[in-house]
Amino acid sequence: MSLIEEMIQKGKSNFVLIGEAGCGKSELALNLALYLSKIQTKSVHLFDLDMTKPLFRSRDIAEDKKFEGINIHFERQFYDAPTVVGGVNELLNDDESIVVLDVGGDDIGARSLGGYMLGAGRLKSTFLYVLNSFRPFCRDIDHVDRFLGEILAVSHIGLDEIHLVDNPNVGVDTTIEDVLGGHKLMNEIVSPYKNIEMTCVKEEYVEEAKAEIDGEIFSMNMYLTYPWLQAVCD
Repeated sequence: MSLIEEMIQKGKSNFVLIGEAGCGKSELALNLALYLSKIQTKSVHLFDLDMTKPLFRSRDIAEDKKFEGINIHFERQFYDAPTVVGGVNELLNDDESIVVLDVGGDDIGARSLGGYMLGAGRLKSTFLYVLNSFRPFCRDIDHVDRFLGEILAVSHIGLDEIHLVDNPNVGVDTTIEDVLGGHKLMNEIVSPYKNIEMTCVKEEYVEEAKAEIDGEIFSMNMYLTYPWLQAVCD
């Protein structure tokens, strides 16, 4: 049984993705929303809570036909002004909905999450902390500890509630060497303190990764890229 299926069986219907900017939360959020739509029958809602970052946001894929069955919620921005989308608390507590929260990778995003987690929806929430050894705040345990500590402090989430997810990807150009090397480094950094429970791997590399990586592998497609590369990827 996968981590996500296990959480659903335990009555968890909200999946909250947190982590530093650029770790791949939005890509994982999209893939997770699609996965959830396939393994259960409730309505799936994806909230893009990234209020400032202009690139690689889950909202950018809202019109893609692959996501027609997913309800993607976001608030349009005015330049770099932070904006908050409505309806989060209502759906976090809705027994007929599955919710994915793509939280912005900064203190603004973490603080907004803290407000939502003061309600009853917290009891139905699973918190996935996304790691990526290719990003600066995951270079060593001190960086991971400092950034994770800052997020926990303002989001009112305890360390015991966190599930570590490794995302050793660098976008559409990711190679199997990137995946294996990135995971090896991340595992060496965090495993003495807390286990990685799931590793995200590009679909084309899943079989190779299974032979090298212990633990659960979550198959991912890469949907987000720079606008000027979209035509090439399509």
